Amino acid sequence: MFSIREGKKEDIPAIFELIKELALYEKAPEEVTNTIEMMEKDGFGEVPVYGFYVLVKNSTQEIVGTAIYYYRYSTWKGKRLYLEDYIITEKERGKGGGKLLFEAVMRKSLEEGCTGMMWQVLDWNEPAIRFYEKYRSEFEQGWINCHLQSEAISELINR
Repeated sequence: MFSIREGKKEDIPAIFELIKELALYEKAPEEVTNTIEMMEKDGFGEVPVYGFYVLVKNSTQEIVGTAIYYYRYSTWKGKRLYLEDYIITEKERGKGGGKLLFEAVMRKSLEEGCTGMMWQVLDWNEPAIRFYEKYRSEFEQGWINCHLQSEAISELINR
C-alpha cells in the first residue's frame, strides 16, 4: 500500500504542501515563513542542513507523508537525530504508513551512529502522543522551548 524512500529535490513542492497542512492542523498557518526555494537551498545546497524521507501511496505514486530530520549534538548524550516534522496527510492517517515512516527514521538514527532520536509533540495532540507511546517514547517535563527570530537578533545586535 505504501513505500518509503529518501526525499529528492523535486519532492519539495509536495513536502511544502504537507508542511502547510501540518501548520493548519496545529492552528498556526501564519507561522510558516519558509519557502520552497529556501528548502531547496537548505536541503540540496553546498552544505545540506536537513534530510527527509517520503511516504508514497503505491496506487497513485502520490507523496502522502514525510519525515524531516537533522542532527544535533547533546553534550550529555552525543549525536542525536532530531525529527523536525513527521507528517501524514489527514486522509491517509491510521492506515499503517506512519508506522513505516517512523521506523525508517528510527533505522536512520542507528545507521548514522546516533545515541537516540528526539522530537516535539504538542501536549494537546492526543493521537500523536498515543502513537509515540507505542514506541516506549519518553516525554520530558519541565523544559521550555526558547526562540529568537532573525529580526529580533538583528535588532538586538545592532542597537
